Amino acid sequence: MIRRATSVLGELLVTAGVLTLLFVVWQLHWTDLTSGRAQAATVTSLQQQWDATPAPTATAGTAATAAPTAPATARAVDETPPTGDAFAILHVPRFGEDYAVPVVEGTGTEELKEGIGHYADAALPGEVGNFAIAGHRVTYGKPFHLIADLQDGDAVVVATATQWFTYRVRSHEVVSPKQVSVIAPVPGRPGETPTEAWLTMTACHPMHSARQRYVVHAQLESVQDRSAGPPASLTAAG
Repeated sequence: MIRRATSVLGELLVTAGVLTLLFVVWQLHWTDLTSGRAQAATVTSLQQQWDATPAPTATAGTAATAAPTAPATARAVDETPPTGDAFAILHVPRFGEDYAVPVVEGTGTEELKEGIGHYADAALPGEVGNFAIAGHRVTYGKPFHLIADLQDGDAVVVATATQWFTYRVRSHEVVSPKQVSVIAPVPGRPGETPTEAWLTMTACHPMHSARQRYVVHAQLESVQDRSAGPPASLTAAG
């Protein structure tokens, strides 16, 4: 009887181990594969949609921007999109020349499966304030897997239906998940009125843990009309 019980217990432990292994494989690899494909399809869909829609002409008193210009008060999205909608594409040359991930409104579980999430109430691309975004380092396409590889001066480029925004990395920090001041309109200075346009990237840290957050701050450097083609900053040398 004891021998049989031991055998049954051993079989149960083996089964539990196999199930755990299968779950890990699903969590780390299958979600990457399926989400990665879905995110790539979203990028293609956005690009086709933008290419099919004529860029708005400059209104009276507003000059069109063909070549990159110094940042001003620029806003490429008229209003905050509905939660879950993709409205921009993030390019990071440091992550590879083909790196392109959709930015969706919201940072909930479902939104982060669809791509990089935009924090509610944060500034929009090019807008004065803090365009704050979040992404996974592992699972679900792991768009911020290499966030710790970013170096000061690296380009982070945001594409929208009408414009390209080039930000330059200025600083990195590791903080507690409770330190939400990093996504304030003036990063790290809650309550202050913003006068510059920033982009903040956040991801869980260390890898495979949600104990802390890895944060990268980048400052808007230039704005270019989408009709002028991709900016030079999209190349590794840019």
